[in-house]
Amino acid sequence: MNYAIWIWTVAALNLLMAAAPALAQPPEDDKLNTFFKGYLDEYFRQQPLAATQLGDHRFDNLLDDISPKARAGWLILADQTLRELPRQVDYRTLTGDGQIDFEIFQHNLQTQIWEAKNLHPFREDPRTYGAYINDSVYLLLTQSTLPKEANIANCLARMAQIPRIVAEAEKTLTHPPKPILETAIRQNRGAIDFYEKDLFQLAGDTAQLDQLKAGAASVAALLRNYQKFLEGPLMTRATGNWRLGKRKFDRKFELETDAGITAEQNLADAETEFNHVRRDMYVLARQLWCQYFPQTPLPPDDAAGERETILKVVDAINQDHGAPEELVSEAKADIERIKAFIRKRDYIQLPDPDRCEVIVMPEFRRGNSLAYLDNAPPLDPEAHSYYAVSPPPSDWTPRQVESFLEEYNRYMLQILTLHEGYPGHYVQLAAAARVPSLIRRVYQSGVFIEGWAVYGEMTMLNEGYGDGDPRLRLMELKFYLRAVANSILDYKMHCAQMTDAEAMKFLTQDAFQSEGEAKLKLIRAKQSSVQLSTYFVGRMAHYRLHQQIEREMGDKFSLARYHDAVISHGSIPVKYLPELVRADLGLSRQ
Repeated sequence: MNYAIWIWTVAALNLLMAAAPALAQPPEDDKLNTFFKGYLDEYFRQQPLAATQLGDHRFDNLLDDISPKARAGWLILADQTLRELPRQVDYRTLTGDGQIDFEIFQHNLQTQIWEAKNLHPFREDPRTYGAYINDSVYLLLTQSTLPKEANIANCLARMAQIPRIVAEAEKTLTHPPKPILETAIRQNRGAIDFYEKDLFQLAGDTAQLDQLKAGAASVAALLRNYQKFLEGPLMTRATGNWRLGKRKFDRKFELETDAGITAEQNLADAETEFNHVRRDMYVLARQLWCQYFPQTPLPPDDAAGERETILKVVDAINQDHGAPEELVSEAKADIERIKAFIRKRDYIQLPDPDRCEVIVMPEFRRGNSLAYLDNAPPLDPEAHSYYAVSPPPSDWTPRQVESFLEEYNRYMLQILTLHEGYPGHYVQLAAAARVPSLIRRVYQSGVFIEGWAVYGEMTMLNEGYGDGDPRLRLMELKFYLRAVANSILDYKMHCAQMTDAEAMKFLTQDAFQSEGEAKLKLIRAKQSSVQLSTYFVGRMAHYRLHQQIEREMGDKFSLARYHDAVISHGSIPVKYLPELVRADLGLSRQ
């Protein structure tokens, strides 16, 4: 590789460092930072959409060259950088923080290389092209702090390049798994709607409206033809196997979690925890039984009776739900109550200013979950974050819609908001965007992020949120049981040939999920691997560390100080947390 192209321009440096204070670094740490900036600059040149997603807007008018030759160049860059890293930076003379950054950089390069050699999304996953078709334009209008005119000009430039993305998709896609293709088909319908309607709502009043309409009409027409390809020729050859297989799953689990445990160890932990959570749910269901069924005897205290008790009480709570059009307004109201409690309890420092908005999930992003958080890009932290809530899919029957709303009753919606917003993803990721380390802002651990959100659900209730309402606690346990079940489902679907019928039985009968939620989770399990395990892996790491630190500190333990210490280092692999948090709190190493 020609390392001369790694010269970092002053403008780019200012852009990337805008979110962090200028700090003098030891010489070797500074060398690592310079080396990483050089790599990142070339990475962004090769993959402009990744630059946009992370908040670097220098390449917003471009879309990636996704030809096989160009994608081979992505792998070459990662491979050469991995080899060059120890030659350019002396690990032994780095500070402790510098050594962690070095290891994070190295590990992410290794993961990138393994995935490029073992996973083949451009051949097997049509959703891959959806990011270029949809997100490349959507993100410019929702999460860029550039002037609106510049963003729209970049949208127009990218829209003009979408035909080559679609052409590459039609040429490259071979035998995708049918469940993945079915989601891509639904999302492409949403993309057509986006270019016919939603795009103009986001753009608002603009002198570029005529150009935008012409460009969008062209893209919509292109996508309608692409829809015929997805539903026709590609569907006829949608015979791919979505199961990753045990060997690849084990390695991917090791790389993506980076938590120091194996997939088998995590499965064993999850199965044990699953039984513990069900037991706690039964205790609460017994307490609530007379409230809902005052004239009915409690079922027998055996396995079948325990399950009946939980199911009937959960079903009774489920009936307290709103209409589909009320989901967003209810989430907004929940946020205000939650933030007031966090301030009163001194649970954690909230972001100021608060830049999180609640929105209806765009159609082209629906299909896998009820909600998500689109956090502000880590390199453009002044942008807005969006807590997106999805109404039931438009093609569902009335019974499916009712089942969906029961799953997300008024109590469960509060738990979901704790997870996605406060004190979960939004609060934590806003803090992560402020860390000085560029490496930590770019590379963020999903295990840390998801684990923190699940941990927060439980801890908020432990601190008194909800005034001890057993209905809210039962829904929190049910939601947590879902995270535990995710790990079990993830492993068994990809490694143990679990069938759809077995999965649905496990989710609906053992994990007490509604049919609608279980169907969505089954689809998601077929379309991803390992990600579903990150919730439980991370939650256990956060929970265990909290217990250890509180026991060590005793009366000196401060929840707010502890939480600030946990999130102040960025979304790092959880294996680094014990040492860093102990240092922040003035505790000795263990």
